[in-house]
Amino acid sequence: MLLQSSSSSFLSSNPGILFPTFQIPCRLPKLQTCLRFSPLKTRASLDEKDPNSQAASLLFQNDEQNKQLNQEVEESVRVLKNAAKTRKVPAAEIMAAFSTIERAKVDPSKFLETLGGTKSPGRTWMLVFTAEKGLGRGRYFPITAIQRFDAAAKRIENGVYLGPLGFLTFEGPFSWKNRILAFVFERLRIKIGPFDPFDIRIKGKDEREPSNKGKDPFFIWFYIDEEIAVARGRSGGTAYWVRCRRVGYS
Repeated sequence: MLLQSSSSSFLSSNPGILFPTFQIPCRLPKLQTCLRFSPLKTRASLDEKDPNSQAASLLFQNDEQNKQLNQEVEESVRVLKNAAKTRKVPAAEIMAAFSTIERAKVDPSKFLETLGGTKSPGRTWMLVFTAEKGLGRGRYFPITAIQRFDAAAKRIENGVYLGPLGFLTFEGPFSWKNRILAFVFERLRIKIGPFDPFDIRIKGKDEREPSNKGKDPFFIWFYIDEEIAVARGRSGGTAYWVRCRRVGYS
């Protein structure tokens, strides 16, 4: 009975330990049953940390966070595309979408090709909405402003178009690094009413490449697909454009 009591006490105090099944002949007098032991199986104590398990848990958490962030980005993009079509989405919702898209740090490897195409004259984008630095206030852009990006020739053209009244455009080279597009304007083109447009060179031929390290203006692009593009300018304001057809000069 002492053996039974001891083994019972040991097993009850170690519930995580089980033993292999086998039989030991009982040699104690008048003891009719034999001790039976269960298969040996150890279980890690709760305070032990498995590095592989921790790594897997962290990866799972990161995957879940990335999945949630991707869903938020998709919803933000839908908000911006709807705003471009209707111009009725409240400014606060647009700026919240800006914040979500910037936080997501979308892979920029395809940005330049999507923005400027693969051959000249590139692609054109109409400005839809601009927000102040810090996303404090924002508004739909009230007039037709269109930018053309030519990735093949590394040229940018920024224009304001006033229908039959004419237009005003600036053109020059740009450089691209990661998600930053730096540029300078070297030529101004003006058209007034029915008269032919004329060019004015506003800067001499400069062989240096535009840089975001000096005084050159630049855009930091957060998102670009085949329909919309979102970027922040050097001044800190954020804006987005919608893809449009190229505007003619006549």
